Amino acid sequence: MSEADKGERIAKVLARAGLCSRREAERWIEAGRVSVDGRVLDGPAVTVTEASVILVDGQPLPDKEEPRLWRYHKPAGLVTTHRDPEGRPTVFDRLPPDLPRVVSVGRLDLASEGLLLLTNDGGLARRLELPASGWTRRYRVRLHGAVDERKLSRLADGVTVEGVRYGRIQAVLDVQKDSNAWVTISLTEGKNREIRKVMAYLGYPVSRLIRLAYGPFQLGRLERGQVDEVSPKVLREQLGLPPRKRVHAR
Repeated sequence: MSEADKGERIAKVLARAGLCSRREAERWIEAGRVSVDGRVLDGPAVTVTEASVILVDGQPLPDKEEPRLWRYHKPAGLVTTHRDPEGRPTVFDRLPPDLPRVVSVGRLDLASEGLLLLTNDGGLARRLELPASGWTRRYRVRLHGAVDERKLSRLADGVTVEGVRYGRIQAVLDVQKDSNAWVTISLTEGKNREIRKVMAYLGYPVSRLIRLAYGPFQLGRLERGQVDEVSPKVLREQLGLPPRKRVHAR
């Protein structure tokens, strides 16, 4: 029996269709916006198959597209969410109008900047976010204080801050100038505000944080606010996807 025959949770299907993230899908369902086979859902604990008739706001799901991925240079001052209850500007408010509906791979907080990956496939976003992907996130971080390199080196064994265990962090002092230092930090987990919390625990408040790389994808020379699509060939190679099937003319 194929996975399609076994079925998938409705929130996962909506995310894979590129409509929203899984969490957003669950909120849509609870708001009564989703129906399956004529029945409006009131909770996300529903399994669907390819034979299911799924409607969102009365409209069928779009035809499934090939997964696509974009690099985006996020400026500081933008929230990585589709809607902000406080009315702050969001990443998605500033994207080019010709971009399809996308979700972010992980997040960068309001004050952080640098590389943010965007995709039209919610399932792909989830896959790339998981620590199991083994992808390293690399950051350039400005700290306030005279940095002790011995403290940084101990982060390689992980650290517990306020009851939260953080895994291996590689932190290298690049330059110390007066009361500020630049450090390159690499990690694979990427928990919520991980770098800021760990550095504050060491006594070095973060004054600037720039993501330089997410796995094999680099910020490079991408200008602030600029979006650049990763080529399908590179995406397939990096994710280990099979080549697209070609339709040969007869």
